[in-house]
Amino acid sequence: MPNHQTNTDTAHHMLDRAAATADQALDGLSTQAQRLKDEASQLGQRGVSAVREGAQQLRDSAHRASDETLHYVKAEPVKALLIAAATGAALVALIGLMSRSRH
Repeated sequence: MPNHQTNTDTAHHMLDRAAATADQALDGLSTQAQRLKDEASQLGQRGVSAVREGAQQLRDSAHRASDETLHYVKAEPVKALLIAAATGAALVALIGLMSRSRH
């Protein structure tokens, strides 16, 4: 029966090696999963930061445009009034044409 014992020992040894290999593979997968999670989190944070920065730039641009418009109206009140009136008339005409084409 020594041959049976040797076969049993060999089988146990192979099972132990397979279990160790499986543990190493699981550890590797766990490490990779954590790394991917961290990278996804960083990408999300960068995306949020980019949106915030873009929104701030948009607010700054709108504020500058508002300031420039105010300065123009103060410097050229008659011209600004005529431009506003012409723009309003053009919009009314455009809306009128659009509403007629639907009927």
